Amino acid sequence: MTTTFATTTKLTTSFFPRDESVPLIEGTVGDAVLRAAEQFDSKIALIDGQPDPSARRQWTFNELAEDAKKVAYALLQHFEPGQRIAVWSANSPEWALIEFGAALAGLTLVTVNPAYLTHELVHVLGQSEAHGIILQDKYRGRNLITVLEEAKANLPNIKTVLPLSTWDAFIAAAKPCALPKVAPTDMAQIQYTSGTTGFPKGACLSHLGLSNNGRLFGQRIGGTDKDIWINVMPMFHTAGCGLATLGALQTGGTLVMAPDFEAGQMLDLFEQECGTIMLCVPTMLIRMLVEQEQNPRDLSSWRTVALGGAPVPADLARRAKELTGANVGIGFGQTEFSPYLTHTLINDPHPSWVETIGKPLPQTEVKIIDPSTGDTLPVGTSGEICGRGYGIMLGYYNAPEATAATIDKDGWLHTGDTGSMDEYGYCRIHGRLRDMIIRGGENIYPREIEDVLFTHPAIMNAAIIGLPDDDWGEIVAACIILREGRIVTPAELETFCRQHLASFKVPRNWHFMDSFPQTASGKIQKFALRDQLMKQSA
Repeated sequence: MTTTFATTTKLTTSFFPRDESVPLIEGTVGDAVLRAAEQFDSKIALIDGQPDPSARRQWTFNELAEDAKKVAYALLQHFEPGQRIAVWSANSPEWALIEFGAALAGLTLVTVNPAYLTHELVHVLGQSEAHGIILQDKYRGRNLITVLEEAKANLPNIKTVLPLSTWDAFIAAAKPCALPKVAPTDMAQIQYTSGTTGFPKGACLSHLGLSNNGRLFGQRIGGTDKDIWINVMPMFHTAGCGLATLGALQTGGTLVMAPDFEAGQMLDLFEQECGTIMLCVPTMLIRMLVEQEQNPRDLSSWRTVALGGAPVPADLARRAKELTGANVGIGFGQTEFSPYLTHTLINDPHPSWVETIGKPLPQTEVKIIDPSTGDTLPVGTSGEICGRGYGIMLGYYNAPEATAATIDKDGWLHTGDTGSMDEYGYCRIHGRLRDMIIRGGENIYPREIEDVLFTHPAIMNAAIIGLPDDDWGEIVAACIILREGRIVTPAELETFCRQHLASFKVPRNWHFMDSFPQTASGKIQKFALRDQLMKQSA
């Protein structure tokens, strides 16, 4: 433990006040692009991370800003400032240019998962009242233009459709014009929540929240203009278009945009582009480590892997360091906060940092409350994690009741996640309030059991859920993905768990699977897992 850490004032209640030592920048996403061009000039800002190195286009910071302005001019020939336009595409440099161009044009970007089926597309475009859409022609063999044509009968607001196959003509037709004045507090994006617990809601995110959160995250993990970021996080989520894209942009790093996740391709990009930073979810890292064990690459340039979006087992962080040499960082956030509230430091001095999600980012307050009373709890006590600050969404789009249920009258965002805070402000995640299992009156947090299972040498991934039971109310069920070639029995796993857990926490119900239902960003959909197991037992 360093002297600085040891002399930090200790907390007695689970409330971390706003750290104002790093100021906010009162600007927009568009302003961030223009500032970066002034500061980093002819340095490479963006690389198209295609599998074939000869197909990798690239942009300097100056070129990125100039192309973003051209996109803004082109968009303003079709839309009015303040209108909402959707982007329905996988990762590509064009996605980033649309993000920057829409920001400069004063348009609100509605981000859409390219895996959506027709009814999901209708919900997002209809609920957001989008006026037009820019879309990839095909995605994983599906013709998205055909899907959109099927959906348009239920989307009377959609007047303009711009396939990415017409991109060059779209930009060539742009005529320079005066760009509108955009305020930092204006709505930059409507991001639909990942849907791990049900149908998504549209979180309205401001320019101030997105731009500052990306910058403060990039600074927290030590990003500089010497870094090469390998980004595979979906651009239609805040981790991709916010943390990675705006983090690299504002710290002068080069962003290598991977079109899709494939473990071997990610390792190839690190080796070929001398990648230094990656933001990913644990599921992605697990697959990359397995690939590295089987087909090693030269990963000597890899400096930092930032993990978030799902619980991070301590054993996974240690394994990553052993196999790649990269320092591990762990963060926590929600779409509704633009998204990050907390993150560990690189080479964190906290003696137990690997078991935490770090401490709040600058300009963010965090507290742990009793969800039944709202009272702030003593340090070390489990409760609901709440956050307040510049990053909080403006609200859910056209959903005032849902907004009021999430943001209280004092401006606190109620995350729905359970956790605790120690005397230094470092937080731990215990699970979701609605994921907590109550067995015979005992509260059981799935995260604790999952962390134990991750240490078993035969297990690649694990998810714990509660299933209804006539005697106990709920029982603990374990869903397991084994490492290739490994075999283990439920009895052996029960014995293993009993060595690390109280008896009532040990799973009695075991399910071995090849994969888990997941969101596009790699989060396990436990509600879908539960439904799947319930149908099997019916």
